Amino acid sequence: MRYFLNKLGFLLLTIWAALTLNFALPRLMPGNPALNMLAKFQGKMPPQALKAFELQFGFSNQPWPIQYINYLGSMLTGHFGFSYTYYPVHVSTIIAQSLPWTLGLLGISYLVSVVLGTVLGIFIAWRRGGVTDSITPIVSMTFQAIPQFWLAVVFVYFLAFSNNIFPMSHSYGNTEVPGLNWPFIRSVVYHGFLPFLVVFLTSVSGWIIGMRNNMMMTLGEDYVVFAEAKGVSPRRLIFNYAARNAILPQVTSMAIALTTIIGGQILIEQVFSYQGIGFQLTNAVTSEDYPLIQGMFLIVAVFGVVINFLVDILYGRLDPRIRRRGATS
Repeated sequence: MRYFLNKLGFLLLTIWAALTLNFALPRLMPGNPALNMLAKFQGKMPPQALKAFELQFGFSNQPWPIQYINYLGSMLTGHFGFSYTYYPVHVSTIIAQSLPWTLGLLGISYLVSVVLGTVLGIFIAWRRGGVTDSITPIVSMTFQAIPQFWLAVVFVYFLAFSNNIFPMSHSYGNTEVPGLNWPFIRSVVYHGFLPFLVVFLTSVSGWIIGMRNNMMMTLGEDYVVFAEAKGVSPRRLIFNYAARNAILPQVTSMAIALTTIIGGQILIEQVFSYQGIGFQLTNAVTSEDYPLIQGMFLIVAVFGVVINFLVDILYGRLDPRIRRRGATS
């Protein structure tokens, strides 16, 4: 219980730090976003609108402590302000529309990569020295060495632009009606296949090599050798003795990979014009849409902290030694 409370306290402290940093940075930037918004209308709006824009965007002449309290209240209620680019659309609305696409695409890609890479790593380590051990790491590392955006451009050119096998952009067809219907689902899978393939090919090798190396070290441990000498069945030896301990470093790597999902693969989503968080964040930076940048930064930071918290708890369950050390520290 003490281990859990320590991790929970660290989680809350980190979220508070992210919220505070998210509050301070836009207010330290030069200029007034309300003036920029007013300038877009090229003098077609009265000067009185400036005050209304300042209130809507959360900038006022009130002391910072009062602004900070109001800001925390807005964050707790999910009101991140209005987007400059899509005004008067709320930032929370834009995030809610783009977040599922990033989670769906990258979540499935990483899940398949982790599961398949871990299983292949276990098999290759157990059959070390064979043909699979010689070929699979070389092929997988070749794809990992290729930059993701370059592989994405190659796929777009040859499979979409030149041969028209797959679509070049967007997450579903313009004629499809979003919903739980087969034409829409088929269109989503069709449009998402190329970005999925790029992420999968460039990430699965890390899981294969990582699990293989962990298994090789674990299989040389004394307790594994002793269990093998006692006649423990190969299936039980590989899963109950070796894989369970070898997978612990993979859990840490999985936490790092999961924290990158919410931020999106910015270049991948940009190449395929896939309307996820990365695509929207790039457009927000280009158009200097500070509320949208601020809201997305907060979502990315909180998601990363929560994922690390959950992985810490999971790691403590998998390895009781970590939990005992955490409870005594």
